[in-house]
Amino acid sequence: MAISNNGRLLSTDSNVVDQTLRSNSTEALDAKPPPTEKLLVLGGNGFVGSHICREAVQQGLAVSSLSRSGRSSLQDSWANDVVWHQGDLLSPDSLKPALSEVTSVISCVGGFGSNSHMYKINGTANINAIQAASEQGVKRFVYISAADFGLVNYLLRGYYDGKRATEAELTNKFPDGGIILRPGFIHGMRQVGSIKLPLSIIGAPLEMVLKHAKPLTLIPLIGPLFIPPVKVSSVAKVAVRAAIDPLFPTGIVDVFQILQHSQQKSA
Repeated sequence: MAISNNGRLLSTDSNVVDQTLRSNSTEALDAKPPPTEKLLVLGGNGFVGSHICREAVQQGLAVSSLSRSGRSSLQDSWANDVVWHQGDLLSPDSLKPALSEVTSVISCVGGFGSNSHMYKINGTANINAIQAASEQGVKRFVYISAADFGLVNYLLRGYYDGKRATEAELTNKFPDGGIILRPGFIHGMRQVGSIKLPLSIIGAPLEMVLKHAKPLTLIPLIGPLFIPPVKVSSVAKVAVRAAIDPLFPTGIVDVFQILQHSQQKSA
């Protein structure tokens, strides 16, 4: 503020100061604080994992991924906001650098093949990850498992034995921060090489019909046939929320609970 020759107060400098303060205040409000949650997605370049990475990026989290092939081949813009690590969960030492400062982990690692191969991928690999995450002080660990399908469990013994062994280890190592999602058939647009498979053509109508048919799943032998499919974006939304929300209940989350949680708005 200045004084003129006739003694009148001039407010020019004051206006400049006020404008500067308002500008600085606006910039301070617009500036986003750095993410406090650092999420590691295991298998982040797969069908489910890529949707989880995208969901987490959209929520403003610091996101990294570890898989055997490293960076995703997807060209979507969100992929540039993910830190991509290459590693093999069957060699636990390759996981340790990716766990630096990580607060939560989501594992989508799984696969099919011979019974011994399925147990290694669905069981041993994930158990190694759980043990390493526990040693690094990770707060929460979310595991994408699979619903019980009765006879199918027996036909794919290695797959389900591996899944259940991982669930047991997660419950042991993360009693207060372990979440197990058990979806059934996961549908959405799945890309295999250059081919896009519209799985929702079948999955979406079945989900609409069967999501209200929970009592039918209790019928002996044929009950598992009534487990509803679930959209991949719903699984991703619930997985990310489970990883960062300390109020999200730990333990097993079945497909009906996944559908229910996916309808809830984020806090």
